[in-house]
Amino acid sequence: MAFLTIFTAPKPFTLSHINIIQRNALAAWTRLVDVDVLVIGDEPGIPEAAQEFGVKHVPVVERDEKGIPLVNSVMGIGHACSDSPLLCYANADMLLMSDALTAARLVSEEVKDFLLVGQRWNMDLTAPFDFSGDWESRLRLDVAQRGEFYSPWGIDYFIFPRHLYTEVPDFTIGRPAWDNWMVYQARTSFGMAIDASRDVVAVHQNHDYSHLPGNRPPYGSEVAKSNLGKAGGRKHVYNILDTNRELVRGRIRRPQVRVVRWLRQLEQAFINDKGAGWSWEISLRLQRMQRPLASKPRR
Repeated sequence: MAFLTIFTAPKPFTLSHINIIQRNALAAWTRLVDVDVLVIGDEPGIPEAAQEFGVKHVPVVERDEKGIPLVNSVMGIGHACSDSPLLCYANADMLLMSDALTAARLVSEEVKDFLLVGQRWNMDLTAPFDFSGDWESRLRLDVAQRGEFYSPWGIDYFIFPRHLYTEVPDFTIGRPAWDNWMVYQARTSFGMAIDASRDVVAVHQNHDYSHLPGNRPPYGSEVAKSNLGKAGGRKHVYNILDTNRELVRGRIRRPQVRVVRWLRQLEQAFINDKGAGWSWEISLRLQRMQRPLASKPRR
């Protein structure tokens, strides 16, 4: 039995760049010690990739009316088709390294119920990554030289004990709001959402949106609005600044007092589901004030 199972619902492998970055992710995950990998879905290229990397594959998953996998089904498969004490849902464009596993071990030794998340580093990778030798050190150096620390709204991996998140709404995966609900649920249900940004270097491989209508991110789309409704509205849309603990050099502690967190708390007081009015305008201004502060890596 592995300590951690990473599961994902990849995009079709038909687009050249998506094919490269998803294979990079699988190559990274399968090199981690004491980790199983599970891929979900029957999109073109998924069965072949699963066979190539020697990972478990579950082809059947429930989908929305447009054929996109549903989060509750993906989560259910992750629970049912693994026996690891910890689970990790990760987007299939994410490179995770051994520091994620180390963080998971340290936290699980101290806390029974938790969600571990973190801000990501964006980086351009247009070719298969070289995983020979000490690939982690080379990747970290590459990130340090040309990576971009991304907004706390980008939540791309979730590590949690397998007894949690057994029941989630039928969000459409890969669309806004469901990842934010995961943090909200941790804060309001079992009270332990941990920001691992300072201990875990999670690398997001940049890509375009040619797999989506209009070649644009899905913000404002009908499915995004549907996800938002299922999350319970904007008050339930949390980001990494809304975590109530952080992991620093292997220790769980209360978050440092930071201006950006104070601005985020103030913003939440003015958010409304109408998306209009004076309070909404104040919330937007407070959000804009956070952006340059939230994208500065913390040491």
